Amino acid sequence: MLENGEKLGAFIVPTGIGASIGGYAGDASSYARKFAKVSKLIVNPNVVNAGCFSGITDNMLYVEGYSLDEFFKGNINLLPSHDNKIGVVFDRAIPRDVLNVHINTINAVKAVYGIGVTEYTITKGDVGVEFIMENSGISTGMVKNIDTIKEACADLLNNGCDAIALVCMFEDPEDENPGYANGQGTDPVGGVEAILSHYISKEFSVPCAHSPAFADYQIYSDLVDGRAASEYITPTFLPCILIGLSNAPRLVKKGGININNLDYLVMPYDSLGAVPVFECIKRGIKVYAIKENTTVLNVTPDKISDKIIIVPDYETCLEYIKGSQLQEVH
Repeated sequence: MLENGEKLGAFIVPTGIGASIGGYAGDASSYARKFAKVSKLIVNPNVVNAGCFSGITDNMLYVEGYSLDEFFKGNINLLPSHDNKIGVVFDRAIPRDVLNVHINTINAVKAVYGIGVTEYTITKGDVGVEFIMENSGISTGMVKNIDTIKEACADLLNNGCDAIALVCMFEDPEDENPGYANGQGTDPVGGVEAILSHYISKEFSVPCAHSPAFADYQIYSDLVDGRAASEYITPTFLPCILIGLSNAPRLVKKGGININNLDYLVMPYDSLGAVPVFECIKRGIKVYAIKENTTVLNVTPDKISDKIIIVPDYETCLEYIKGSQLQEVH
């Protein structure tokens, strides 16, 4: 619980594991927004990122995966922040016309939201991102020239930026999972995006998120599954990460919010082999496994701990949390 008496929760849907809720494009947002009405809520970008939309609210803390793990281990605290100065790193491999679309996007976000994107830079070398779909259905990948990103980020941070947005060039992912648009399988690019943001967060201990750039930025008129639709009506996915990073908490060693303030963690039912789950069990923090949200993994409560609370759906979990608040009041 926070010092003001408000509950603190964490709502996580891991990236690149084909979650039936939260495995597409911001499709977990509507669920997370309900939780954020009853408690302060830590979310990973995968929960709320939705292309030109964002599910983030003022009562959410936007924290990428590596920093989340460090928070749960007790190694860092989260210091709420507003109006962060964002630096954007563009991959040198991005063609000029695609880059122009993204620069126009930055200027539009600044004009509409007043977000402080203070500077952008282009890497000195091509980043060389490759994404891979494993036979298991998990998306992953590799980065050939990670040092060129590190160098560009260092320059932005030295110039006073508080948070980093990454935009790397990706090949068209449709052939990797042609069923994604119809709500089947795993987001092909999610896994390698996590690798990029994890690396920068680890190196610099700053808020970070990634948005892919594609050579083909036309808007398609084919009807797609609603969970993926936000990615098919925009030429760039940059707005959501700029909105999220604008108010992302600073990562600090002292002060702010720490793991001891956390009241509960909400996870998909079968993706429980993660640092946040193990740390919560060790610390006696409630872990809710949501049975309606399944993934390509098979790490279920019976494989982890009998202390995990199994609930059928997010609505039931929300009622549990509301109920526990009423019990504490009385």
